[in-house]
Amino acid sequence: MTESIVKGLEGLITGYRRGGNRQINKHMLLKFQKYDSDKEAAQLIGKTVVWLSPAGKRLKGKILRPHGRNGVVRARFEHGLPGESIGGKVTIV
Repeated sequence: MTESIVKGLEGLITGYRRGGNRQINKHMLLKFQKYDSDKEAAQLIGKTVVWLSPAGKRLKGKILRPHGRNGVVRARFEHGLPGESIGGKVTIV
């Protein structure tokens, strides 16, 4: 996909990055609709994403790497996102 198509693309927050005994609050898992494999999702690495809170704050994150093989990516945010963000939308800026 070209750069102009990627900007403004909306994705879904599916959850926190988790391990066996803990979750990492600054790392969120994101799913973008048109990306169905890890190779396609790798094109998004380095892009900045924004989540808009109900209070109007814009929290920025950066896509780090693919997560699994189904097109999910891992993003690190400046501050940990609240639980109400799960199921919400992020936008690539």
